Amino acid sequence: MRQVKYMKFCRNIATAMLSGLVAIAAISGAPARAAGDLLVAPTRVILDGKRGTQVILNNVGTEETTYRISLEIKRMGEDGRLEDIDPAATNDAEKAALSLVRYAPRRVTLPPNQPQSIRVGLNPADTLPDGEYRVHMLFRAIPKTNAVTDDAAGTELKIQLIPLYGITIPIIVRKGDLRATAALANARMSRDEDGPVLELDATRQGSRSVYGEFRVTKPGQATPIVVQKGIAIYPEIGKRKVDLQLSDEEAAAIRGNEVIIAYHDTPENGGGMIAELRTVVR
Repeated sequence: MRQVKYMKFCRNIATAMLSGLVAIAAISGAPARAAGDLLVAPTRVILDGKRGTQVILNNVGTEETTYRISLEIKRMGEDGRLEDIDPAATNDAEKAALSLVRYAPRRVTLPPNQPQSIRVGLNPADTLPDGEYRVHMLFRAIPKTNAVTDDAAGTELKIQLIPLYGITIPIIVRKGDLRATAALANARMSRDEDGPVLELDATRQGSRSVYGEFRVTKPGQATPIVVQKGIAIYPEIGKRKVDLQLSDEEAAAIRGNEVIIAYHDTPENGGGMIAELRTVVR
């Protein structure tokens, strides 16, 4: 009986945590991410070695699903995209990051609308040099096996293709007094297959990543023309191109006008200014 009550207590805690994270997501737009039928919150974890944390999974589909959790290395390119790195090609810092982060469980089976917490902690890092270490935690559904069958006449082989959905979130470990600064330059208008884009170059200096949101405003106006969240510059690069996707109305408000492009820390970290550029966009 005591064990049953404890399990109910843990389930209630996980449900409460998930509800809180989803509520925050509705406000800030960042702490929860969904792919397929899986919801994950938060979408970014920072550990400083003092204590661990939890990542909450929730199956928002209609069928029971099993998920496998693993760690992988990704590197950011100057276009801002994250590329998968073969384990054999990892450097010393990436190998250290893989051995530094521990987590459990590594496989979960979730009924519909059932939350599950994944405990994330650190192995001892006393021998590691100060710096920022990063792995990406991958959550992927394990497909159910279905028999391959013939049609009623036995003349046609039918194979069901099942898409595999996965979500990755960065797990960032910071050791020591790490600092970073950033700068913005060369704002220009462009266009891709999805519509107009405000492009700019962002540079970073220091011993850690920077992360936050971009806000584009006109001088003297408090309401931004556009806000884009969740933009990082990781330590493996010193600069990256940032693309802010615009609507036609937003592009018309920016093109040929003086604007202030500001890179802010996340609201939960105080929302302080990381970098700012005041310019006329051509």
